[in-house]
Amino acid sequence: MAAGKKNATRLNASLVFIDESGILMAPLLRRSWSPRSCTPILRQRTRSHQKVSAIAALCVDPHRVKVHLYFRLHPKKNISSLEVIEFLRQLRRHLRGALVLVWDRHMAHRSLRTKAFFNRIEKISPVLLPPYAPELNPVENFWSYLKMNPMANLAIDDIDVLADRTRNASRKIQRDETLLRSFIAHTPLSLRVK
Repeated sequence: MAAGKKNATRLNASLVFIDESGILMAPLLRRSWSPRSCTPILRQRTRSHQKVSAIAALCVDPHRVKVHLYFRLHPKKNISSLEVIEFLRQLRRHLRGALVLVWDRHMAHRSLRTKAFFNRIEKISPVLLPPYAPELNPVENFWSYLKMNPMANLAIDDIDVLADRTRNASRKIQRDETLLRSFIAHTPLSLRVK
């Protein structure tokens, strides 16, 4: 991990943390308040294995001043190397200059297609996190917050409604830079954002 941070400083590059996740139709249950003897009931559609796959990037600018969140949703799909490459192309349009990508060892990140993409594109340096170390990736904190706060206790029976709710909740988080900074602060990384 230290090599990625040093490279980002040396190259005057943005540090980009990337991760994928899935938002399921079944709600994540969280404690809630209700009047005494009125137990809240969540009705959900059973046997629904549909999900909204998502990919997100938490980006720290080269001067370590600003933090941005970019995300993309893929209803009824799994994230493959094609979706990862398309996300990186979109991200490249938003972020100028060199990028140091920090991500896990997902097969889509290590595929031949993804490696070929990096060979064609300049100024992108991928850095793999150690195996079984999700606590080092601040995007994991974003997924936890998204699922356990705005999306908790939502029993939705339509995949398009789930995608809309996920998009709206993610956009709210995207606009809260203090919250985005907290995702980085709650990792054991020695990364400081001014």
